[in-house]
Amino acid sequence: MTVEILMPALSPTMTDGKLAKWHKAEGDEVSAGDILAEIETDKATMEMEAIDDGVLGKIVVAEGTEGVEVNSLIAVMLEEGEDASAADAVSAAPKPTPVPQAAPVEAATPESAPETAKAPAAQPEPQAEPPAKTNDKGERVFASPLAKRMAADAGIEISVIPGSGPHGRIVKSDVEAAMAGGVQAAPAAATSAPALPATIPSMGSYTEIPNSGVRKIIAERLTASSCDIPSYMVTVDCEIDKLLSMRKDLNERSPEGDGAYKISVNDFIILAIALAMRKVPGVNTSWTDAAILQYDNIDVSVAVATADGLITPIIRSADQKGLAEISIEMKDLALRARDNKLMPEEFQGGGFTVSNLGMYGVKEFTSIINPPQSCILSVGAGEMRPVVKDGALGIATVMTCTLASDHRTVDGALSAQFLQAFKVMVEDPLTMLL
Repeated sequence: MTVEILMPALSPTMTDGKLAKWHKAEGDEVSAGDILAEIETDKATMEMEAIDDGVLGKIVVAEGTEGVEVNSLIAVMLEEGEDASAADAVSAAPKPTPVPQAAPVEAATPESAPETAKAPAAQPEPQAEPPAKTNDKGERVFASPLAKRMAADAGIEISVIPGSGPHGRIVKSDVEAAMAGGVQAAPAAATSAPALPATIPSMGSYTEIPNSGVRKIIAERLTASSCDIPSYMVTVDCEIDKLLSMRKDLNERSPEGDGAYKISVNDFIILAIALAMRKVPGVNTSWTDAAILQYDNIDVSVAVATADGLITPIIRSADQKGLAEISIEMKDLALRARDNKLMPEEFQGGGFTVSNLGMYGVKEFTSIINPPQSCILSVGAGEMRPVVKDGALGIATVMTCTLASDHRTVDGALSAQFLQAFKVMVEDPLTMLL
């Protein structure tokens, strides 16, 4: 009996994804647990494993295809003794177009604060799906309900849009591509915003770089953060000569082999943040309309730059870990983040974010808060600066740190208390061991 392989939902909010790569070819034998394909979501690339033994009879969706809807057919598996024609029959069978439903309430995840119980709200009347379209040959045009609504809102005749989904189905990404490429709008939508021309005369020619899923989610989340969160900045200078001396001494004590470590300044900063959060728990919070949520666990998100954009792997329970453990774990997370190999639970959540640009020589900067968190600490480079000690001018290695806070949850005094606790530990790192 043939087995249909469907596009998996790899996160609670995933509606479609990109089939980045097939690891098996048609005709290959497959065992349960083998890696079949790599699926790119809006946050990471994840591997899809086979759950049955058999032969990969037919690949329905080619690798590199974007906008593949969850639960749509992507391949057909044959059981032992079945003929390849059985796979052709399954993939050729028409699939019923789902009736559009009211949008479901998104399940609470580490990135979305849990909702308090509410009385059932009156359900709005479902919006009618645009009627079926036909192309200039009289053939019916198949498109997802979302693609139809997007095309209608943009005033684009959907029948002229090429589809990249299964069996030529038009999906969200096809409409977005048509909007960006300047497809002619329908006459009824003459008032809609014009699409970008093929070239911008005042700027010359250019190359379009398609937005990755990670880049899109960065744009959505940080735009929302800038618009919706009333943030403010508090800055402090920290002298780190004792920290640098302690770091050198600890690294010289590193054992050989598997237990070897190389502690960075950022590892000290992660631990100092975690311990300061323990002293000032009010910064480990999220805002909701019903209540401020204060988290019990101290989880520190660390901004890591990748080819596709920024991602924030998390050091869980950072206040309970030593410097060597944080260093080893952070190096592993950063490496897998750059290879798009993180699991969702390794970057979703966290109560506080740190972004360090000191390795690039940046003296001072501010960051945008990573919702639903309340705070993000921006760390600049340590540099030799003149300082006054006991009335005399001297030289010290100084690092500037700027805390951005959500004023709905963290008032100015609370930010100052956190930075005060953080500064004490950074300037006297032995206090982290007490």
